[in-house]
Amino acid sequence: MAHLSNGSRRRILICGYYGEHNLGDDALLAVLLSQIQGQWIPVITANDQKAVEAMAPGSETVNRRSLKSVLTALRNVDALVLGGGSLLQDATSTRSLMYYIILIWCAKSLQKPVFLWGQGLGPLKRRISRLLVRTTLKTLSSVTWRDPGAMKQAIEWKLKVPMKMGPDPVWTHPAPTWRSGKSLVVCWRPTPLLNHKGWLKLVNALSRLSEMHDCHVIWLAFHAHQDSDLFHHLSQENIVPSNLEKRSSTVTAESIRQVQKLFSQSKMVIAMRLHALILAAVGGVPTSALSYDPKVKAAAELSSILCTELSNTISEEELIDQWSIAMQKPLDSSNINTLTNEAKVHSLMLNEKLQELTI
Repeated sequence: MAHLSNGSRRRILICGYYGEHNLGDDALLAVLLSQIQGQWIPVITANDQKAVEAMAPGSETVNRRSLKSVLTALRNVDALVLGGGSLLQDATSTRSLMYYIILIWCAKSLQKPVFLWGQGLGPLKRRISRLLVRTTLKTLSSVTWRDPGAMKQAIEWKLKVPMKMGPDPVWTHPAPTWRSGKSLVVCWRPTPLLNHKGWLKLVNALSRLSEMHDCHVIWLAFHAHQDSDLFHHLSQENIVPSNLEKRSSTVTAESIRQVQKLFSQSKMVIAMRLHALILAAVGGVPTSALSYDPKVKAAAELSSILCTELSNTISEEELIDQWSIAMQKPLDSSNINTLTNEAKVHSLMLNEKLQELTI
């Protein structure tokens, strides 16, 4: 592949789950854009293109739901980055996995370098998915993984490409200092791990906790499309006690700045969403985790945040005790700083490889 001259206008296609009104992916994109050094022009795959362009002035966008449009954009860039999250998985759908597989192979056929940045790996439930991903990973220019499980799988597959591992890139996102306040912020999402009885236990514990500490409860929809109806749905199912309804309000996450301000003025955050947990922890906000996915448990363990796995049996009293302890437990700032520094590996690796293209 021909290297770029220093005077060239360099364009980079950044592919991910962007413009879908999921603040976690917006945070990943914001971090990635802040870390790319040099005169690269970002071309970003996005569903809501106007929202992404507003968030990232000076960038270009392409409709991420049109593979044809993305492949056309691929012809006019110098490199491809798959940015953050777990894009190589078939839990969402095999179609989603094939989208990224096709994109990578088309990039390679055009002799474009492909970089994976801050990625998870899997779940890959089907044998054909594992075979496709394993074969595809061998073609990459570099990879940074966000968790030990992904790195371990890649090593077992004996991949020869340059690889490093660090905590999720969002650990490097700057945050305002926690000032405390009177609100409990819950970043919860629908999940098949909780039936009517499970939700009832969770919500009753929240109701009792808010009464004990005289807190207002903010139901923060971190993913606008998936989370915004959760409180209404639980109320319709007669799961939310009347006293909690009176104490509650719902807020839809619209920007990272809005969410971080909300967190910094809260008494505590109870997070199911991975990046809600991280953005709260980076700001030193007392945080407790509810894990619907191993990635949430892993992040909680890294940051010494108390965590309950939704797949486990836990009583209402135990939940209240755990949340009360978390509310009074300051996060270890030295531990958070360590995670922030370790998460810089994603930026260092990517920029090292991008720099090689200009030599």
